Amino acid sequence: MSGSLRSFCIDKEGKEHTLQFAIKDWWISDFIAIYNSEPAALTVESITDSTIVEFNFQKLNEIYDQFPEFELFQRKNLERHVVGLNKRILNQLQLTALERYRLFLEQYPDIEQSIPNYHIASYLGMTQQSLSRVRADMAKN
Repeated sequence: MSGSLRSFCIDKEGKEHTLQFAIKDWWISDFIAIYNSEPAALTVESITDSTIVEFNFQKLNEIYDQFPEFELFQRKNLERHVVGLNKRILNQLQLTALERYRLFLEQYPDIEQSIPNYHIASYLGMTQQSLSRVRADMAKN
């Protein structure tokens, strides 16, 4: 995969909540839908020109059958994904807005110039106005 994608959901009031970004060679999906055979709760969209590989659960199982070593590779990907999501939850609960923004810049270098501010703010759990204040505070320091 190349490019930038994001996964998000829309709440009852129509507000978007960005769950994850994916950049070069990252994996992104609605894993709940895939592994629980449920309707998708997340939307995955390309936010820059992207090249992607797309497959469904049935095709994934066929790949596992044909290439057993890929199943181990995918398990490692899922383990990293679970760890990343747990860290993200803890960061949302424990870090200040400025700390979350700094961590975002470390995790997603160079993505900031190619995506809209409201996607970044949504991912960080803040308004665009709060993101502007955080950036201003960071510029002062």
